[in-house]
Amino acid sequence: MAKKNEIKFLTYKGKPLVRSGDQIYYGNMSDPFVILLQIKSKKTFQDMEVADRVMVQMINTDPDLRPRDRIVKKAEKKGLYNAMDIGAIWLQRALDKKES
Repeated sequence: MAKKNEIKFLTYKGKPLVRSGDQIYYGNMSDPFVILLQIKSKKTFQDMEVADRVMVQMINTDPDLRPRDRIVKKAEKKGLYNAMDIGAIWLQRALDKKES
């Protein structure tokens, strides 16, 4: 049973997804890293707007770092699926490395 103040997030591979406009954060903010997906351009497909170019960034969540130093990796991918796929791989590898 869900607690009264508990917020439920959409998840992908067991990690939360939070969207704000054209930005999607993937991962727990309490973990050492999260993925930021920024939709740079969109295209129309069957009367719907879908992401075309997406910037993927792995970000260190350490609040003591300068914003520029927080970006660990970045790439631009075509389509949201490709961006989510590479982001999930980066995040899992980084979190596995931190645990060992």
